[in-house]
Amino acid sequence: MIVVTGSTGNIGRTLVQLLAGAGEEVTAVSRSPRSEGLPAAVRHARADLGNAASLRPVLEGADAFFLLLGGELNSHGESPNALMDVAKEAGVGRIVLLSSQLNSTRPQALSHARLREFEAAVHASGPDFTVLRPGGFASNAFAWAESVRAKRTVFAPFGDVALPVIDPADIAGVAAAVLREDGHAGRTYELTGPEAISPRRQAAVISQALGEEVAFVELTREDAHAHLAQFMPEEVIDGTLDVLGAPLPAEQRISPDVEAVLRRPAGPFGDWVARNLPAFR
Repeated sequence: MIVVTGSTGNIGRTLVQLLAGAGEEVTAVSRSPRSEGLPAAVRHARADLGNAASLRPVLEGADAFFLLLGGELNSHGESPNALMDVAKEAGVGRIVLLSSQLNSTRPQALSHARLREFEAAVHASGPDFTVLRPGGFASNAFAWAESVRAKRTVFAPFGDVALPVIDPADIAGVAAAVLREDGHAGRTYELTGPEAISPRRQAAVISQALGEEVAFVELTREDAHAHLAQFMPEEVIDGTLDVLGAPLPAEQRISPDVEAVLRRPAGPFGDWVARNLPAFR
């Protein structure tokens, strides 16, 4: 059995479908009641990743455990060692943690201190673990959906700074592979898309997919800061803007790890847009 946390998100939901489609016994974990869209054969368990004890009955009999922190769990909560102890007591053999590229490129970033704690706990949990460190997500473009629908305009800072954003479906694909296959124990994979693409170019890809002109308006750093402050903790904003506006060479590098695991190239931004085009119509 494979236990998947974060099962209602854009990575976890796809991961559950991939695993179930491969014939695996899957338990999808969320804090809410069973979500619509889960495959019929998938068991749903209501538990809180911030409360390790609530996962004890869920993990009983599990062979593998996909660990995805969300929301406030990225900033505070009980010691990750408590969760690792519960997993060990339950006899879980394999743990896969979704972390972040910033833990290698900016290891002092305050915004990712919690994830670094989880990485350390997973490393200490036993020999069969894998850490996934994706870069920026293609799905961050959902932030433009409303302005594209209403004004056919993308508003974003640093219009010509390119980063190799990754399709969350490829993250789910890599996670499914390492949860099911041998040969990934003790590895850390950095996950990126196949090309670096700027916000201006992303807007052009959306425009082409819609068959209509989509304008690009470049925000100042100050305007972008004010926008992010509406939904992002203040201590995270400057670091986010630093990555978007002045990425390190390692953050612009295209990693070979998706192709190495999936035996195919990572999908381009245009593929993500094509699947999610209704959000921008």
